[in-house]
Amino acid sequence: MILNVNRLNSIIMAYVDGEIPAIYFLITSFGFIILSSIQYKNSGKSIETMFLSIMSILFLISYFILVFKA
Repeated sequence: MILNVNRLNSIIMAYVDGEIPAIYFLITSFGFIILSSIQYKNSGKSIETMFLSIMSILFLISYFILVFKA
């Protein structure tokens, strides 16, 4: 049974090649947009709201860079 688990682990690790798919950046950007809107509704314009907004913009820009570069 241990041999099967080790074989399964090596099969799963074969698919990890160090490349981050661009869709992860888009999903993360939408998450930051949702979080920043919730934060803005709860506490108004604060440093946390600005941080989340900046992070969503950076991840959205990163997505477009990865899409148009490849």
